[in-house]
Amino acid sequence: MPYDDYQHFLRRLEQEGELKRTSYPLDPYLEITEVADRLVKSGGPALLVERPKGHDIPLAINTMASEKRMALALGVSDVQAMADELRELLRPEPPQGIVDKLKMLPRLGMLASLTPKTVKDGICQEVVLSGNESDLGSLPIMTCWPQDGGPYITLPLVFTHDPSSGKRNVGMYRMQVFDRNTCGMHWQIHKVGAAHHQDAQRAGRRIEVAVALGGDPACIFSAISPLPPAIDEMLFAGFLRKKAVDLVRCRTVDVSVPANSEIVLEGYVDPEERRMEGPFGDHTGYYSLAEEYPVFHLTCITRRQNPVYPSTIVGVPPMEDGWMGKAVERIFLPLVQITLPEIVDMHLPVQGCFHNFAFVSIRKRYPGHAFKVMHALWGLGQLMFTKFVFVFEHDVNVHDIDEVIWRIGANCDPGRDSAIVKGPLDVLDHASPEVGLGGKIGFDCTHKWPGEGPVRTWPDEIRMLDSVRARVESVWSELGL
Repeated sequence: MPYDDYQHFLRRLEQEGELKRTSYPLDPYLEITEVADRLVKSGGPALLVERPKGHDIPLAINTMASEKRMALALGVSDVQAMADELRELLRPEPPQGIVDKLKMLPRLGMLASLTPKTVKDGICQEVVLSGNESDLGSLPIMTCWPQDGGPYITLPLVFTHDPSSGKRNVGMYRMQVFDRNTCGMHWQIHKVGAAHHQDAQRAGRRIEVAVALGGDPACIFSAISPLPPAIDEMLFAGFLRKKAVDLVRCRTVDVSVPANSEIVLEGYVDPEERRMEGPFGDHTGYYSLAEEYPVFHLTCITRRQNPVYPSTIVGVPPMEDGWMGKAVERIFLPLVQITLPEIVDMHLPVQGCFHNFAFVSIRKRYPGHAFKVMHALWGLGQLMFTKFVFVFEHDVNVHDIDEVIWRIGANCDPGRDSAIVKGPLDVLDHASPEVGLGGKIGFDCTHKWPGEGPVRTWPDEIRMLDSVRARVESVWSELGL
């Protein structure tokens, strides 16, 4: 069943023993970060700080910071189950007759029922604060790390509309609080929000923006999901939660947000205005440097009567975002396989901060196949940011780092089996020679075929006879080992 709201999700975590409360007045300035960081790195629970220092609004953190909590957030027993549902939905085979067409009807009906719908009111507007009452300082917004440029809203669902087409985008972009009613809007150059900003700048008009905090965690996950441009994030959230998302129109801007949000920040961005934003302790484990970014102007805060402020931190992995990223990897593998059906599995290790490493297994069919896959991945959505791609045979467990390292060493000659290219990189990658642009390298770690360059006689891999393995298995209990 879908969650009614964010606090419903928190209650479920508590019932499962996955959330702890503290009445101690932890300070949003650095202290909550230190506690949350210790908890996530030790496999500890989510945390509800009931009275953060200087505030009467509780703060929740680390709510998706484990495999189990990530599955609970999506309402499944295992994240792979959601991937399997998406794979079934995306089956490319057309119906072959009237029976197949009839079988498709429930699926099509289900999709139609998941379209977001507008409702008259929602709990996110139980309290309306405008004018002098709208003050970002009323929220327990965290300063996460010592060199951060200020407090940061770290789990925002930023709603904008394409100035030309009107199409909605929901993204998660960090927001540095400058004062009581302005924030930095971290629209990186490759993000859809930045495209909307550029289009508005060409048109010479401001962008209306709404920032939702909380709601069903399916909405939060949808905001970080690398969806194809044609798919609406709120429709995808409906698919995840198996129920359409109710939206309510904001009070001061023509933008609609999930009606069950905890808190909503309404406002606008002037496309001509910039302000220095940063530094920020980022998911790379380093501070991203200060740069000029657009400015969000707050016009109104709406919230439920007794809200909870959702937050997260990033930094030296593993962190909560690692578990969210792993869910993205699993759930969106079927979408990658539509374009590249030869891919068997993919692993984006948490230690690589999502975009540094990709270990990929394929069913190899011809010489050069591994290089084809590398280049295709570099042209596919956010996988374009991947700096190191390693391609393996179909039977390699790419999640087993021991096997991965063995296969790289055994099957790869750097001179013959590598490809260095130049292309877009994550703007947070401080190692690149230019912001957002640099080198990438791929390695063919498959067995080599004739035609793939100078190849010595390729030896057989050591494998025991199946008959011997079966025989030893049958007597294992008698060996006293």
